[in-house]
Amino acid sequence: MSKQVGMVARLKRNAVRLHQEIYALFLAYKDPRVPFFAKLVAACVIGYALSPIDLIPDFIPVLGYLDDVILLPLGIALALRMIPPAVMAECREKTSDRWTHDPPKSRVGVVVVIAIWALVLGLSGACIAWFLHVHGA
Repeated sequence: MSKQVGMVARLKRNAVRLHQEIYALFLAYKDPRVPFFAKLVAACVIGYALSPIDLIPDFIPVLGYLDDVILLPLGIALALRMIPPAVMAECREKTSDRWTHDPPKSRVGVVVVIAIWALVLGLSGACIAWFLHVHGA
């Protein structure tokens, strides 16, 4: 039983660390000292991390979570290689300070996620309606 508790605690620590790293990437993305292509990679990683839509849906056994376990860390590693180390160190420091006192909340992020889902649902409904119209059902 203590093995499971230790594993759950380790997973929680890793999840917090991952969130902090993504937030630090967001801060680096906004920094003018970061090159354009690094900003582009960071934006893609942040977008993928925050997106409710995955490359491989999570309901597919094993593979569904594999993309999050492999693609996200690879994207973060690539972005980190492109961002100047001094900038990233400053961003991590800001992240750890902010994270301990006031975890980030983003109303804009919530609106974007809801808008994406509304768009997906709307397009799906339109496709179904078109299909039913064309096939006379």
